[in-house]
Amino acid sequence: MAVARKPSLLLLSWIAPIILVIVWETLARAGWLSPQVLPAPSKVLLTAWKLTLSGSLLNDLGVSMLRAAAGFAIGGSIGFALGTIVGFSRIAEALIDRSVQMVRAIPFLALVPLVIVWFGVGEAQKIFLVSLGVAFPIYINTTLGIRQIDPKLVELGRVQGLDTWQLIRRIILPGALPSILTGVRYSLATAWLALVVAETIGAQSGLGFLAMDAREFLRTDVIVLTIVIYALIGVAADSMARLLERRLLAWHPNYARGAR
Repeated sequence: MAVARKPSLLLLSWIAPIILVIVWETLARAGWLSPQVLPAPSKVLLTAWKLTLSGSLLNDLGVSMLRAAAGFAIGGSIGFALGTIVGFSRIAEALIDRSVQMVRAIPFLALVPLVIVWFGVGEAQKIFLVSLGVAFPIYINTTLGIRQIDPKLVELGRVQGLDTWQLIRRIILPGALPSILTGVRYSLATAWLALVVAETIGAQSGLGFLAMDAREFLRTDVIVLTIVIYALIGVAADSMARLLERRLLAWHPNYARGAR
């Protein structure tokens, strides 16, 4: 029953976006939307095809995805390591957490001038901003997940004779995994947000550069295309994170097959 419902729910989730595109196309063809303000979806699709044939779209997309992947790997590793340390140690929390929270409160745009002074406008600047944005959601959710472990489960593990490493591997990390994966989902969205900011400053390639270059020539269709690509990448990344949740948390009643 649950398996049969799943395709129906997936189809239902796409109804609103499809209706939006149909209405958008209808209004554009009727002349209610100016091509300079918001071109029709068919025009955006044609632009995507032309840029794909020329090779520029795939090149810029590949560059952006490599930057996002590198930043996610670096920032995610740092966030997970700090979150784990703080989650297990109150002393580490006193030493680290306040500083992390202060940096987290600083907007990306406020940091950009300083980051440019440090790294220039090359690849290091872009990867650093992505890493910075990714680290905080994973750090917070890792710390929260570890702190929310039921002490009775830990005590039960000790009664069963588990040593510290076994407690961490068999009780604490599995129990914290739902929260950690939630942090991964948030950080995937933040990675693209940070990359958009980074690629609009001094970039020579990437989706952000493509959008800024199109702005100079009033190519609204290209600008809309980059926005649509960002949205599709976000949906794909979130779907991958959900799949990861279902695979790693198959034992959890809220993530078991058919639970959603």
